[in-house]
Amino acid sequence: MSPARAAVVGHPIGHSRSPDLHRAAYAVLGEDVHYDAHDLVEEQLPPFVDDRRGDPAWRGLSVTMPLKSVAAACADELTALGHAVGAVNTLLFRPDGSVLGHNTDVTGIVGAVTAAGAVPAAPRAAVLGGGGTATAAVAAAQALGASGADVFVRSAARAGRAVEAGRRLGVPVRLRAWDEAPALLAGYDVVVSTLPPHGADELAAQLEERSPATTGVLLDAAYDPWPSAVAAAWARAGGAVAPGLDMLIFQAVDQIRMFTGRDPGTPLPREQDVIAAMCTAVGRPVLPAPSLLRP
Repeated sequence: MSPARAAVVGHPIGHSRSPDLHRAAYAVLGEDVHYDAHDLVEEQLPPFVDDRRGDPAWRGLSVTMPLKSVAAACADELTALGHAVGAVNTLLFRPDGSVLGHNTDVTGIVGAVTAAGAVPAAPRAAVLGGGGTATAAVAAAQALGASGADVFVRSAARAGRAVEAGRRLGVPVRLRAWDEAPALLAGYDVVVSTLPPHGADELAAQLEERSPATTGVLLDAAYDPWPSAVAAAWARAGGAVAPGLDMLIFQAVDQIRMFTGRDPGTPLPREQDVIAAMCTAVGRPVLPAPSLLRP
């Protein structure tokens, strides 16, 4: 029997660690799934998806930048979370030929943050940046128990998707001027930076100048280079830090569940062994399974 197929798509894709993570997981699970990478730009994704509809070999696609919004439009149906966030990072090919869109970035953020440090039951949450990942960060703030999220942006016009995601989720989103961040960030329990690599370097320098003290957790969705300047500054201020690589690991766990016929959130067989293998594949210390973390 031919192996099942799955892949990560995006542009550029050469740096993606998703093949390492998925292959390690399928090996532990004993699943014969061939997982590779395809470099695609926005206009190439819809025909790529259509060519695989109804093919029983294809399980699904992991979707990275800049394709998450296009992926949502390719899906015939979105999960409630995918609809609320407005972008998807997972496309599931179903036996009837339809495609389901879901967002596992939310699970990834929650898992990475709670693995890094203690989070209060009703944390004060902040998001740096207003792009596509910021919408998932707003949903993650809600999942962590936050009553709202402050989103720090250089341009309010670019944060419309995050505000709309908050509206759909019932999570108040307050836009804050980027210049306010150095003075305010240390007071938050959870901070998620959704900026590209080096996007928060200037902020890091300003934090170093102020030398604030914090007990909060900062997740930097960018994981190369690591530690990032902002993560290093946050750690020196006393806070806990989580790299984007941990977010990538935890979001991949939910994708693996879906690509092996399970629902998101359903524990995998030998889940801790699966996660240990995934961590080893990308050079991370072994993280606890999500079931061992706070929901």
